[in-house]
Parts: sequence; C-alpha cells; structure tokens
Amino acid sequence: MKIYTKQGDKGTTAVYTSTVVRMDKDDILLDCYGTLDELNSYLGLCASHLDEESMQVQKEKLLLCQQQLFAIGFALSDSDKLELTSVEHLESSIDELQTNLPAQTSFILPGGSMVASHLQVARTIARRAERRLVSVSKHYAVNDISLAYVNRLSDYLFVLARHCNHAAGVVDINV
Repeated sequence: MKIYTKQGDKGTTAVYTSTVVRMDKDDILLDCYGTLDELNSYLGLCASHLDEESMQVQKEKLLLCQQQLFAIGFALSDSDKLELTSVEHLESSIDELQTNLPAQTSFILPGGSMVASHLQVARTIARRAERRLVSVSKHYAVNDISLAYVNRLSDYLFVLARHCNHAAGVVDINV
C-alpha cells in the first residue's frame, strides 16, 4: 500500500467516524489531531532518553501515555476508547513520584537534565493539546475523560521532569 493517495492535495482529508467524512485540513478538529500527534511524537523522543535501568518503569508509562493519546484521537473520531481508569492511572503515577520529591514551594524554571528539559517541552505541548480539545468541544462532541486525561498528562509530565532532575542530582531552580 502506498503512503500517498493524492486525495489530500486540494486541502481536504478523510476522517473516519461512523462513516468516512472529508474535512478541510485547517478544521479545528484536524488541528487538534495534529497537536495530539505532535505530543505523541515528542513523548516518543522523551521515552528514548530514558535509558537508565532505574527509569524503565517511567519509560513504559510514557509508552502507555502514547497509546492513550491514540485512544483520544479515536474518541474524537466517534469511538470511545478511553476509560476513567486511564486518568486514575496517571494520578497514581503522579502521587507515587511525588512521594520521593522535595516539596515544591514556588514555581520552578523548566530545564535541568536533558530528559527533564524534553519532558517540560512535552508538558507545554500537552497544555496546548488541552486547549485544542476545549476548542474542539465547542463544535464537536468530546469525551470528558479525554479532557481530563490530557490535563492530568501535563501534570504527570511536570512531576516526571522533576523526578528525572532529582534522580540526576539536579536541583529545582525556583522563580
């Protein structure tokens, strides 16, 4: 099968819902898909930097997050693939990571180790994806769980970045 179909050369693409629908490529829904795809790709980059044995559990969790982002995309195209347990899983991961971190007493500057810096960029992409989902929800049906998941994902990425810095001996820089 060829990767190109030439069907999108005039600015439209096929979206698979209960039927196949052609949409303009600048539709807010497609913009949201693109942002979720960007986030998914960036999470793959972040996971590729988690090479140390002590980070394998976190790497597996990022891979699960990538799968859930695909589920959100499927949910936007009219099938509910995401469950509340996905949000709860992120919450328990956040809680688990925070137990070993120093208390956060102020805002901190993004950065530190290479992987933490990448995770902070991924966090900002997650925030943008969340804003896109809110925009989409004004015109299309969006599962509340999808919104909650992306919101919690950005929190998880923030805490994971702090965890990676802490594990590398990098101290948070307070604002």
